[in-house]
Amino acid sequence: MAPRPTWQGHLRLSLVSCPVALYTATSRSGDVSFHLINPKTNNRIRMIATDPDSGPVERSDLVKGYEIEKGRYILLEEEEIRAVRIESTRTLDIERFVDAADIDRLYWNDPYYIAPDGKIAAEAFAVIRESMKKAKKVALGRVVMHTRERLMALEPRDEGLVAWSLRSHDEVRKPETVFDMIPAAKADKGMVEIAGKIIDQLSGDFEPETFRDRYEDALKDLIKAKSKGQKPVAAPEPEDTPAGDLMEMLRRSLEGGAAPRRKTARAPAARKAAARKSGGRRKAS
Repeated sequence: MAPRPTWQGHLRLSLVSCPVALYTATSRSGDVSFHLINPKTNNRIRMIATDPDSGPVERSDLVKGYEIEKGRYILLEEEEIRAVRIESTRTLDIERFVDAADIDRLYWNDPYYIAPDGKIAAEAFAVIRESMKKAKKVALGRVVMHTRERLMALEPRDEGLVAWSLRSHDEVRKPETVFDMIPAAKADKGMVEIAGKIIDQLSGDFEPETFRDRYEDALKDLIKAKSKGQKPVAAPEPEDTPAGDLMEMLRRSLEGGAAPRRKTARAPAARKAAARKSGGRRKAS
């Protein structure tokens, strides 16, 4: 089943424009989700909207309100909110091109796929995509999603575009608000050298297909065990390394006292891709 678009509108580069749709690039459908259950009846709890004075109310009768002072609200109907229109509600207008390295990674947020919305948009979309490939820069534009205007960073990928929503400046905390609390400590040069060798031993390729959410897996195992009447087994807490043992633990790690890094088996698709790459590098006999 084709995914539903999160946003539909127009992508515009100067005077070139085409209809596009944004789709979320990630999915949480496999996550374990829970319901609130009354253990006395085994019934799922229903959340009922309640007025502290008049009691339960129908959600369809409710409106949104903005608190201007304690206990005073400006009430807004859905029609009034939808009537607020600025250009970015319907147009993702490319305003600037920047180097990807210029965007601090603290600002990158959620990824979206952008595709032309309909066959007639394909040619104009291809022109914008190919011009961006040649530019080798990230395009910045703004779009309104979920009642908020968001700055987006666009880059070409395959036959489409990937757009990352960027956090606003006010959303990103200054690092010194946390880092200033770190006690001053001088790292021993010898320890740093050993740690560097451990890093070399553990270095390898980024293989996202080998990553599994072990917490989600553990939750599923817990649910399976309880469904069979078995008692869950708690994982042991890790032991922190005392300062006096730090050099010894580093040496043991370097010598193989810690669990060595094992090469994870690749998924079939990844093995085929690797085989194609290696085949392309073979010299003719």
